[in-house]
Amino acid sequence: MKAKLYYFLLLLIMACLPQLVFAQASGGAIKRPVKKPTTTTAPAKPNKPTPKPTITTNSDYSQTISFKGVSFKMIRVDGGIFTMGATSEQGYDAYSDEKPTHQVTLSTYYIGETEVTQALWEAVMGSNPSYFKGANRPVENVGWNECQTFISKLNSITGKKFRLPKEKEWEYAAKGGSRSHGYEYSGSNEINDVAWYDSNACDGVGSNSPDYGTHNVKTKKPNELGIYDMSGNVYEWCEDLYDSSGSYRVRRGGSWDYGARGCRVSNRDSSTPVYRSYFLGLRLAL
Repeated sequence: MKAKLYYFLLLLIMACLPQLVFAQASGGAIKRPVKKPTTTTAPAKPNKPTPKPTITTNSDYSQTISFKGVSFKMIRVDGGIFTMGATSEQGYDAYSDEKPTHQVTLSTYYIGETEVTQALWEAVMGSNPSYFKGANRPVENVGWNECQTFISKLNSITGKKFRLPKEKEWEYAAKGGSRSHGYEYSGSNEINDVAWYDSNACDGVGSNSPDYGTHNVKTKKPNELGIYDMSGNVYEWCEDLYDSSGSYRVRRGGSWDYGARGCRVSNRDSSTPVYRSYFLGLRLAL
């Protein structure tokens, strides 16, 4: 029995001997591996849900969309057949690109009661590029490409399919649609009744006047369909190419710094998609 005990102690001493030698060589202490402290990442704070827009269909079949405290209305335009271009009321003011007149057939669609305001643009985009600041003024200084980005984001928010109006849709609505009275400007033959243009918002008042520049939407009379500012205030981008062989996009309606001739319902104009100006904005279609 004692022999077995001595044999066991001898084995134990032989097993511990290398560690004792290593400890002596390293200063007398046996080094043990140190566990690295574990770190925990705090859970990310959940994002605040994006407020959902409310969409209301009104008794006149228009739609009101509200989002982040901003409301805008889309006017229903019943389809029909109309004569596009310089019809007789345009007289000698018409330019060559407004001719010849031609018949166009349209299905029912919706178009903005007003130009897109700065309040709506900022609610969607988080910024305001306009030169003349004011929540209820039309947004301006936006290129055609930027308008496409704005519309894409608005569609993601609302679940709708907003777009820029086609040129023929724009002109049909400006002329009053199926309720047209054949006016030279959108809603009247008296431009001061319906438009902010050169004589009452630019050279006619001077740059020191409070009336200089763009104005709040819906401060002039609407046209036959209840649509505002389709003559004057700011030019409005359309979806179309000005001609099939180029890259210029159509803009319509004239603006605060254009003369009466440029604010007629059949007047046409164009710019490159990246062009920006303090007289150029947009109106939505659906």
